[in-house]
Amino acid sequence: MDTEQEIPRHRTAIARPDLSKPIARALADGVITTNSSLFDYGCGRGLDVVRLRALGYEADGWDPSHRPAAQIRPADVINLGYVVNVIENPAERAHTLRTAWQLARKVLIVAARPDWEARTVAGKRHGDGILTTRGTFQKFFTQEELQAWIKNELHTECIAAAPGIFYVFRDEIYAQSLLASRTRRRSAPLRRPKLRQVLYDAHREIMEEIHGFVTDRGRLPDLWELNGSADRLAAASLSIKRAAAILRQIVGAEDWDRDLEVARDRARQDLLVYLALSAFTKRPRASQLPRDVALDIKTLLGSYSAACDRADLLLHSVADQSAVNAACAKSIIGKLTPEALYIHQAASQQLSPILRVYEGCARVLTGNVPDSNIIKLSRTAPKVSYLSYPTFDRDPHPVLATSLRVDLRRLDVKYTDFRESTNPPVLHRKETFVPDDYPQREKFARLTRQEERAGLLDASSSIGTREGWRTRLDSCDYQVQGHRLVRKPPVPG
Repeated sequence: MDTEQEIPRHRTAIARPDLSKPIARALADGVITTNSSLFDYGCGRGLDVVRLRALGYEADGWDPSHRPAAQIRPADVINLGYVVNVIENPAERAHTLRTAWQLARKVLIVAARPDWEARTVAGKRHGDGILTTRGTFQKFFTQEELQAWIKNELHTECIAAAPGIFYVFRDEIYAQSLLASRTRRRSAPLRRPKLRQVLYDAHREIMEEIHGFVTDRGRLPDLWELNGSADRLAAASLSIKRAAAILRQIVGAEDWDRDLEVARDRARQDLLVYLALSAFTKRPRASQLPRDVALDIKTLLGSYSAACDRADLLLHSVADQSAVNAACAKSIIGKLTPEALYIHQAASQQLSPILRVYEGCARVLTGNVPDSNIIKLSRTAPKVSYLSYPTFDRDPHPVLATSLRVDLRRLDVKYTDFRESTNPPVLHRKETFVPDDYPQREKFARLTRQEERAGLLDASSSIGTREGWRTRLDSCDYQVQGHRLVRKPPVPG
């Protein structure tokens, strides 16, 4: 990366109060671990490096203006965060990307500013970007443009981590581990043993780890998949099968068998969703599968080729909008309207496989969408929207802040900001969006029952906005306090 000439690139380095978005996302995804080294190529003021070191991670960085004397060196993870967007020369921009890739032993993180942020920057056109009023340069990328640019320059597939953030993996196995983990749903709560059993109590930690693995993956683990329990099993003269037999006896044969079948069905669905979506990044060869995923497929789906055939059928069904519409209509989770099915993020993995793939197709393009908590699945056109309601839990009728809509036919992303709107959309019947085990679901439902009895929700066409809802409440002499509906006090005089 050359130092700036006429344009003062060093002015673009900002002091953030927290970790930068790409670093925070990589930590959440397990891309950065305490067992990996990180080098921040173009680290600005180096605050990410300082914070990562304080958290116990091996991190270093270089910047042509702020840390020019630092040694540039390879690392497991290279972060190229918000660097390419400040380079005004396209050839130098591409050279910087390729240089960063050469330094990456395992993965390169690339982050650039998304196109919708251009409206917040004052300046004039300069090359393929904007020369700001501060004299700095900014190139804003559409999500699909950034993905295509990285792929074309590096001749390697990249994976969307979030809007404006991509991962490029050196080894396909690491990429597939990440993709498979995205479709693996959270474990169901473990059943408590019905009986006290001396052998179980003596080896409770091992037993609970095996039980949790079975509930999560729908199969028994291999020894290498246990977190340190293999040696303890050997010391106790136990095999995994023997431990599982003890668990079955303690939990109860009927309950164990039923739980195992439920876990197997869930795991099969997760695998098919993963394989269906893997077609977008060039489905891996069997030899490129992570060891645990290959074992999952063999145990639960038979051969890899047969599993891919089933996944292809699932993927092709998403192209049929009538099939998507029918799946939305049959969904037992979410709020159904004539145009769309709305669900909370917490319920997304409870959708049917076809709807999980439908939503997953959008996520292939966007990655994780920060701050979004409601997903809108269109029934009438191949579109998925990620909606942000920041006050969803505490506000009885939360206001829409932002929307990120993905058009699957045109493969583009549209961002809309409602935070300055004088009359933004609001939500009703919050309990319909969330799963049954959502912590505040009953509180939401209680308010809905009160509003239904008062007739407040009958005029559905006029209460979908903040002002429309306020007008409805006023006309019926009601107000909402917390998650309770109360009569408005009479006006004095």
